[in-house]
Amino acid sequence: MRDIAAAADISPANLYNYFRGKHEILFFCQDNSLDRMIAALDQTRSSRKSAAQKLSLVIESHLRCVLDEVEGSAAHLLTSTLPSNLHRRLVAKRDRYEEGVRQLITSGIRSGEFVSCDPALVTRAVLGALNWSVRWFNRDGSLTATEIAHQFGLFLVRGLAAKPTALHRAVSVKNAEHAVRKYLPRTAEKHAALDR
Repeated sequence: MRDIAAAADISPANLYNYFRGKHEILFFCQDNSLDRMIAALDQTRSSRKSAAQKLSLVIESHLRCVLDEVEGSAAHLLTSTLPSNLHRRLVAKRDRYEEGVRQLITSGIRSGEFVSCDPALVTRAVLGALNWSVRWFNRDGSLTATEIAHQFGLFLVRGLAAKPTALHRAVSVKNAEHAVRKYLPRTAEKHAALDR
């Protein structure tokens, strides 16, 4: 806790006002990340966009959250170390999020926009790829989190598309950037400023 307090530039006593230990800090970071991803998923699902557009936006918002938005969200690979009561709460939220992504994929299969496949398996493959990105992402690398998120959105959705060329028409850079700004405004503004 002393190391965490030093990194946050606050006193250990001040840190203990908010968290009783490292487990609570880890839980807070993960819980906050999941809340943000679920909010973006819910907002996307209620839009009038195509299944490909929706899934692409969810992929982008997920990656931007874990790579760029929430400090400590990368620690989601360590949640099994949490006490069982906290771990269960995170698993329930993760299951809700996974089910929402699975429903997007199922909807795309039913509409003929996506190829026939096992939605549960594809959902796990997509989420596995997104979550593992925290292991290899380098902030000093040649691509920003925004660029990686956009490329993942195009690549992963194209693999599902019944007509791969339709994705290029359905997901324009402008539409994707506008939607991401809407869901995650702070990072989008920061990256927009860098792009100018």
